[in-house]
Amino acid sequence: MTETQQTILLVEDDQNFGDVLKSYLEMQDYNVELAKDGEEGLMKYNKGDYALCILDVMMPKKDGFTVAKEIREKDKDIPIIFLTAKSLKEDVLEGFKIGADDYITKPFNSEELLLRVQAVLRRSGIKEDPQEDVTEFDLGDYHFNYPLRILKYKGGESKDNLSPKEAHLLRLFCIYKNNVLPRSVALTKIWGEDNYFTARSMDVFITKLRKYLKKDEKLEIVNIHGNGFRLIDRSVAVEE
Repeated sequence: MTETQQTILLVEDDQNFGDVLKSYLEMQDYNVELAKDGEEGLMKYNKGDYALCILDVMMPKKDGFTVAKEIREKDKDIPIIFLTAKSLKEDVLEGFKIGADDYITKPFNSEELLLRVQAVLRRSGIKEDPQEDVTEFDLGDYHFNYPLRILKYKGGESKDNLSPKEAHLLRLFCIYKNNVLPRSVALTKIWGEDNYFTARSMDVFITKLRKYLKKDEKLEIVNIHGNGFRLIDRSVAVEE
């Protein structure tokens, strides 16, 4: 397993179906632990470290709802997706009351599951902000004060007053400096949703930030195709 792989707990009592889903998700670069019933699923959960739980609802020993309730007692944030052969409104509501992040009715194709897994993991990742309390940043020859929305160049020779969205976006770039800022993270945090129109709006703000930072040739915002953007600061060591 590589450092970037995320581990999924899949609890499914249909062995053949479980094996198919496990193999498919592993082909998509996830690490998957498969349990055949609710009790085994809880045992694996208590011993492992998972990014996501996928739980079949109808299972022997412990059903998926019971397993989810016990997981939620220990971790209120871990994403949970329910798989079910039933589409009754009462069952769907019960799942979401327990704290489901998504609910997939069988039969479904593997690609649908993958897209839902990616969406849930993306949303859960947005909660993590490694520098939530940091409000000021040094960026090449610039100093950025996020609460005041002021970007100063070389000790105050000149400064720009940023709009709220410009400041919020620059702060995310500072937090992810020299790493990829996923497009979906920026869109959901700043615009509240990830769609074509918000993406076009963000592109406009990226252009504005490039203009603000153009005085320092060591700074560059580059597109990472299919993923997001990267603010490169060559005043520090950078892996190209």
